Amino acid sequence: MKKIVAATNNPGKIKEMKAILKDYELVTLKDVNCNIKIEEDQETFEGNAKKKAKEIAKVTNMPCIGDDSGLCIDALGGFPGVYTSRFLGEEAADNQKNEAILEKMKGLEGEQRKAKVKCVVAYFENGEFIIGKGEIQGRIAKSQRGENGFGFDPIFELENGKTYAEISIEEKNTISHRKRALENLEKQLTNH
Repeated sequence: MKKIVAATNNPGKIKEMKAILKDYELVTLKDVNCNIKIEEDQETFEGNAKKKAKEIAKVTNMPCIGDDSGLCIDALGGFPGVYTSRFLGEEAADNQKNEAILEKMKGLEGEQRKAKVKCVVAYFENGEFIIGKGEIQGRIAKSQRGENGFGFDPIFELENGKTYAEISIEEKNTISHRKRALENLEKQLTNH
């Protein structure tokens, strides 16, 4: 089984990646004693994903998957986009970021609440990238709801009216933007 290092310390992401990339042995940065923090300073999700994958692959001498994802709200011109995890600063808690988004959405109704979550995963090995992309449509809920998930999951409402945080992790893994990106990547890895 091919060993790949995942360029993240986020336990939620690792769990999703392992559930989807079953044919690979995914190891964490912690598993390979790599405590480098890659700065997400690129203008696109793809740029950040590639940067993480390439820099960690260089340090660990292993194939690597980097990802970047975020929430893009139509009425706010795609905000927070690539800044989803850091638009309030690196130290802000998820619920603080979610409350800030809900505050910006006050007074917006129906179609004005439309949003999507995007994910780009970049696989880097031997100087080559393979890119997987995924996206899911939804809307911003009126309040935070649900106990599952992480990040913006409590405010991202799916077509069925439930937020990502109101469905089980297993259910999320069958429909998520990350699943779509990882499946897209996996298909390309298989054909590579």
